[in-house]
Amino acid sequence: MTLSCYCLKQINGLILDNNSEKQGVNEPELRLAFINYITSDSQIMKASAIANHENSFQSTGLDSDGKKFILTDGTFKISGTEETIQIMNCVRDNGDKSFFYPEETFKKKIALHFTMGYLKGDIATLTKQYVSVPFVIGRNGLIYNLFASKYWSYHLGKTAVGGNTPMSKECVGIEISNIGPLKLIGNNLVTTYSDTDVYCTTAETEFYTRLNSKYRGYDYYATYTNAQYEAIGKLIKFLCAKYNIPKNFLFEPDRYEIMTEPGFKNFSGIVTHVNCRTDKTDIGPAFEWEKVINMVNSLEIRQVLA
Repeated sequence: MTLSCYCLKQINGLILDNNSEKQGVNEPELRLAFINYITSDSQIMKASAIANHENSFQSTGLDSDGKKFILTDGTFKISGTEETIQIMNCVRDNGDKSFFYPEETFKKKIALHFTMGYLKGDIATLTKQYVSVPFVIGRNGLIYNLFASKYWSYHLGKTAVGGNTPMSKECVGIEISNIGPLKLIGNNLVTTYSDTDVYCTTAETEFYTRLNSKYRGYDYYATYTNAQYEAIGKLIKFLCAKYNIPKNFLFEPDRYEIMTEPGFKNFSGIVTHVNCRTDKTDIGPAFEWEKVINMVNSLEIRQVLA
């Protein structure tokens, strides 16, 4: 496939900007990483194979780069409730912590992303180059914790409203394992990485959503699983209680649009990548927001304007 400038700088849905904030990431490294990413056996697969792919990571702890992780399951109480949450601690076997900054920062937002990849590649990408988030949620609903959420790493990008550094510090990032936008070619839905990378067929309706109108250039998107929605809701609830973050959600259609700089800086609550970047598609209207909002707020749904 032709590697556009955008594709060269996009690996797994995360923009790795060539600037000093990214610790020397350069274009040749990005080109090689991108080519390795889209040609990896663990990345080119059909939706029906994802369950086995995720089970493999859970049993071996090996990401798509062959890096080994120690996985330890834990149960945590959600403060102020009788609920608990299962979180899988996921740390490098060699103790590597170079992908985040062990600096405690004040948290006032939770930022949702999708990975534009599959779990082994997601973990591989998020444990290099100081571009990461504390949490990754697999399609089976397992929550992987890469580092303590009180710390931070870059995850919004150089062009983020409000600035990459200050906003990344105050946003707890959550990556949802999901291939993202899809393209229709014949009876197949293919990924944005390659027209030959078939994700599913049009008959496999459980794996995709077709929007009534295009969102940021695409009308087909990969679906999320019920297990993911449940995990997202619980994790938001857990983090809101832990950091005293208000359970505020944006109104439709504001939740699908970029916010003003003062609006984004001053907002406390739950946002997504599209609220601070015009070149992102995570997370748009293919996401069933009401499932998460109802779970987070129980009987009361509080929404606020941008």
